[in-house]
Amino acid sequence: MNRVEKLSLLSEMIAFAKSDDAIKKVEYNFLKGVALQLSISVEDFNYLVEHPVNYTHLKSHSERIVQFHRLVLLMNIGSGKTQKEIVKLYNFGLRMGLSNESITRVLHLMEGFPDNIVPVDLLIDIFKVQYN
Repeated sequence: MNRVEKLSLLSEMIAFAKSDDAIKKVEYNFLKGVALQLSISVEDFNYLVEHPVNYTHLKSHSERIVQFHRLVLLMNIGSGKTQKEIVKLYNFGLRMGLSNESITRVLHLMEGFPDNIVPVDLLIDIFKVQYN
């Protein structure tokens, strides 16, 4: 991924975290960790919190799956998911070009796992089936 794509990913995640108007401390720390994994400085990350960048569509299907997984994790680290967050996650997935069936399946299966987090291997398998 190039820098523009990385900043776009972070900006999208920040927007998702702000869906309830404020970023909780646990969400902020999670997002900052993602920024560091993407080799984005804390200063650049903090700038993104106040100045979002435009969405850049990821070319790689696997990168889109990873980003969707990050959004699932982000949704579940807060004080619990709301219907508004689920709808927003669903719409983010569609905008990324992920299949409706895969997104729906992941959201349905979340309920059966601890902390509502579908294991990475299963999540990848769900999207692979729909992609092929």
